[in-house]
Amino acid sequence: MTFSRRDFLKAGGVLVVGASLAPSLARAQTIPNADRFLGKPLEADRVDAFLAIHADGSVTLFSGKVDMGTGGRIAMRQIVAEELDVRPERITMIEGDTALTPDQGSTAGSYGIARGGSQLRQAAATGRQALLALGAARLGRGVEDLETADGVVRTKDGGASASYADLIGDKAFGVALDPKAPLRDPQRFRFIGKSLPRPDVPAKVTGRHKYLHDLTLPGMLHARVIRPPAHGATLKAVDESSIASVAGAKVVRIESFLAVVAEREWNAVRAARQLRAEWTGGTPLGDHATLFDSMRASTIVREQPITRRGDVSALDSPGPGVRTLSSTYRWPVHSHGSIGPSCGVADVSGDRATIWSSSQGTHRYRAAFARVLGLAPERVRVIYLDGAGSYGQNGAEDAACDAALLSKALGRPVRVQWSRQDEHGWDPKGPPQLLSLRAAVDERGEVAAWETRAWLPVSTANLPHLPFLAADAARIPQAQGRATGLIYQNIDPPYQYPNVDAVVRWIPDAPLRTSPIRAPGKIANSFAVESFVDEIAALAGADALAFRLKHLTNPRGVEVLRKVAARMGWQARPSPKPADPNAAIASGRGIAYVHYKHDETLVAMGMEVEVERASGRIRVTRVVCAHDCGLMINPDCVQAQVEGNVLQTLSRALHEEIVYDRERVTTVDWQAYPILTFPEVPPIEVELIQRLDAPPLGAGEAASAPVAAALSNAVFDATGVRLRTVPFRPERVRAALAGRPA
Repeated sequence: MTFSRRDFLKAGGVLVVGASLAPSLARAQTIPNADRFLGKPLEADRVDAFLAIHADGSVTLFSGKVDMGTGGRIAMRQIVAEELDVRPERITMIEGDTALTPDQGSTAGSYGIARGGSQLRQAAATGRQALLALGAARLGRGVEDLETADGVVRTKDGGASASYADLIGDKAFGVALDPKAPLRDPQRFRFIGKSLPRPDVPAKVTGRHKYLHDLTLPGMLHARVIRPPAHGATLKAVDESSIASVAGAKVVRIESFLAVVAEREWNAVRAARQLRAEWTGGTPLGDHATLFDSMRASTIVREQPITRRGDVSALDSPGPGVRTLSSTYRWPVHSHGSIGPSCGVADVSGDRATIWSSSQGTHRYRAAFARVLGLAPERVRVIYLDGAGSYGQNGAEDAACDAALLSKALGRPVRVQWSRQDEHGWDPKGPPQLLSLRAAVDERGEVAAWETRAWLPVSTANLPHLPFLAADAARIPQAQGRATGLIYQNIDPPYQYPNVDAVVRWIPDAPLRTSPIRAPGKIANSFAVESFVDEIAALAGADALAFRLKHLTNPRGVEVLRKVAARMGWQARPSPKPADPNAAIASGRGIAYVHYKHDETLVAMGMEVEVERASGRIRVTRVVCAHDCGLMINPDCVQAQVEGNVLQTLSRALHEEIVYDRERVTTVDWQAYPILTFPEVPPIEVELIQRLDAPPLGAGEAASAPVAAALSNAVFDATGVRLRTVPFRPERVRAALAGRPA
């Protein structure tokens, strides 16, 4: 049976081949008793949006920002504990629930703590001032005579006290956030700045942690979506009899959106494998082998100057003694590579919907889900549950939309589990990037002029703009939008060269649907910029570290570079190092630096490598990182973020590349799309710089930005060969060593 988009949106009826399925209701939140807070204030300028104190003295904090494995749950508790003056173990956190938490924007851009945590800190500080005022009224003393301690307001002389529970237990604060509410003196911090243990780790280590993938609801159906064999193909016919042997399996079709559902998950898997469908047409993806040539030749939508200062005419008209240098760097399409495929669960009943997702932007996506379902946004509730990693925007929102469309059609809760082939084949991709750089170097070895030209796809979308696969297939209208995703940041050098011209040439579309991926754009841009800095230093016969320090005016940037150099035992000399060309293994060192977005976290990265000349295999033997993200709430969580950034970016630089033919992605498993293996994990030494008096700058992404450049520079130091195209797979290294294009 075939159902139209109009039927789906108009009736919300049962679009299923087979018997109708009765609806069921389910408890929405997985945290016990959380739904008692329904109806609470959600305005982000109200203390009650963030905090509730209960009759037993415990505290619930409500965070629109979510913890995707980054340590946010303990860090947010530490912030509230510090400013409200309660023990962290007395605090429960509810996160990313559009019905219970304030809209603080997506958890992205390394802003979870930097913005979300700072907002929460101000709410807790305001709450503490409100408690002091309540205590003054209760105890008959002036606020100046009172202090707080572990959930109690007391007189400074110790003569009288009142607990928070007595003052406000299960009642509303009823006050707005006060931007002038005094924050705790950093020198008296009890919880902020301490490496308190993460509450989620023990269950994750022992396998007891409950992920979104583990969620079950009464009456829930399992579903698998059948994607077309080619991008943009139209569903022509479905042979329902092909799954007749699978007990209880049903086919759901809405235009070209095709799925199978069953009571048992394995039956849904079997049905998806057996279902025969006929597709027609498709949108050619272009030639992967000529991707970067196509980008350079593409129509330019617009040019955007990023940095322009001084006069760069020396690039085209070099004077006496001036040498010029030019290089092109290529960054491929990447999958987010989450270790577990995406999952989504939805319960759409009548004019209401509840959707469970590991989305980083539950509040942002509520309106998008509502539009697809034909519901008012206030009738849609989106709840965050842990997934298997996110790293920007993987398939989580698409899986949730799959589940929502099917639940609306069937009138029952539906769980959609993607396969590995779904994830690699259909998740939104990190976009390709092409950067060409030129420099003029005078007779003193100074950079007389610098030019960056970056070809970047403008279709890289911010979270609310990315169309859902399912809605597109079902021909359901979606909001359209284009945005840069900030992938242009850091295309210009962080050094004070006098003459710089850095411009983005925005091109129309990437061959595949793109989305933000960890440190959007900044890894590729830093790879190009910091590798090119090394090229200039080599041309000038200068030490790579000294060459950077000579032109770096930011004292915090100087500090991270010096810390890495000291830790590595850096000896000043030009690159490449003198080496025996007949040696089977060449070793070298590299360094790179980033001031993330030019106004946030500062990172220096040092790397030591060995290169097997015969095989082309690169082995990273040591990584040293100095990291300055301002105030660290929980240094252990920051260290984990740095280590994760290093490992993920090493994986992307050494191994990862999405390949496609004219119809589809072909790298749809771990064999075709390999990632870093455990034997390849190097020792990682991290120097964290704590700045108690500074604002937090974010630790989720910055340490990834200099990794590829440090690796490239180390390989050059070892071999004298410059790798400018990622990934640095053995065949590419062998070609470079043989003097062939790489």
